[in-house]
Amino acid sequence: MSKITIIGSGFSGLASASFAAKAGHSVTVLEKNSTIGGRCRFYEENGFGFDMGPSWYWMPDVFEKFFARFDRKPSDYYQLVKLDPGFRMVFGKNDVVDVPAEMNDIENLFESIEPGSSAKLKKFLKEGKFKYEVGMQQLVYKPAYSWFEFMNYDVLRGVAGSHVFKSVRSYVRSYFKDPRLIALMEFPVLFLGAMPQQIPALYTLMNYAALDMGTWYPMGGMHKIIQGMASLAQELGVEIQTDAEVKRINVRNKRAVSLNVNGADLKTDGIISSADYHHTEQVLLGKEFANYSETYWKNKVFAPSCLIFYLGVSKKIERLHHHNLFFDADLDQHAREIYQTPEWPENPLFYVCCPSKTDPSVAPVGSENLFILVPVATGLEDSDATRKKYFDMIISRMESFTGTSFVNDIVYNRSYCIRDFINDYNAYGGNAYGLANTLSQTAVLKPSLRNRKVENLFYAGQLTVPGPGIPPALISGEIAASEIHKQLQSRYHETIV
Repeated sequence: MSKITIIGSGFSGLASASFAAKAGHSVTVLEKNSTIGGRCRFYEENGFGFDMGPSWYWMPDVFEKFFARFDRKPSDYYQLVKLDPGFRMVFGKNDVVDVPAEMNDIENLFESIEPGSSAKLKKFLKEGKFKYEVGMQQLVYKPAYSWFEFMNYDVLRGVAGSHVFKSVRSYVRSYFKDPRLIALMEFPVLFLGAMPQQIPALYTLMNYAALDMGTWYPMGGMHKIIQGMASLAQELGVEIQTDAEVKRINVRNKRAVSLNVNGADLKTDGIISSADYHHTEQVLLGKEFANYSETYWKNKVFAPSCLIFYLGVSKKIERLHHHNLFFDADLDQHAREIYQTPEWPENPLFYVCCPSKTDPSVAPVGSENLFILVPVATGLEDSDATRKKYFDMIISRMESFTGTSFVNDIVYNRSYCIRDFINDYNAYGGNAYGLANTLSQTAVLKPSLRNRKVENLFYAGQLTVPGPGIPPALISGEIAASEIHKQLQSRYHETIV
């Protein structure tokens, strides 16, 4: 039985741990922080329970497929509810669009905004379904070592019909004219980390996921998924250690032989690092074993970091739903301030999650739990004064929209930004979402899943294939576990021969 060590206990780390254990290996997960989950950690304060990172549950089929690999289902670990409306888009004080859960209602919504658009929506989503089936069932499960992996008829036909060489912006605007519908159809790509004119139209598959498959929520919070995955891993025999920071990966004869953890060496037969890719290479390994140079990372296009506020409010706030997207500012200007001229945004768009609208367990009775997120460029100077400036700005805009003054009712307030992403996750540039899914950073053009200089070291997570987001992270873990299993099996056969 080979011993595999996983660095990091986020979605990709826990996924890889379960798949490696299922394949018959002895698996240990090392987590540097005191709680598991990576960016999806959870904490409680003053009666409020906060998910620290991801808050959108899309693509439920990917979660079902993951648990089904182990003869389980999500409901064995957490209870899902479908949100209705799925989310609210705020364009002005009296200009909101609530996106319903059911497709007939969504079609009626489109028609009420732009006559004739419901028929266009059907065609758009039909093409989105095709892209989803190609992207999420074929493309993303490949290790992407070579373009030849994609050279079969079904994949090539799928790519050809997926508008890979057309941008999301041009594709969406060929269907819809009303700026609110355009914003609605473009906003999912904000999670992919680039301006809509730079993201391939293949990724409008996310519109199919958002509108046709719906927006869900695991009662108790997103960390319930992490708890479920950790329980599954432990059922399979995985050992999970917290407060276990890896300081060094020791290499001998092109193989990782041990990890220095809290000052002691832990022997291993293979490693999957779901920690920050750059940190793993430049710090844990050292430049002599790195796939990529510092210059390589400096030239990559990163998805945003973000400024987050976790707030506990001792009163109810009207006009907020579970998910609220404030598009009451210029999207293109904000995007330029992230990607073209990296600077703190002058008048940012922002997102507010209020899970207490759905889940009474995350806040005391009569109170609201608020998670506020402002996308910002990576690598900015992150000061307390800047955080305070944006806090005041965002709260003022929220109070104006909701018609409720609540700043004096905030009983808990914590901010989280670039320096915290660096301290907690060793995140390169303080990034929150990984690399942008531009065409030049797709599939084989992403950082490799395997280390080319250390035979038994593989990577998982948002900085390698297939990319950022929870569903891709689950898939990344599965691919990495499969690849390290093949490598160790090959090594075993070479030894006995």
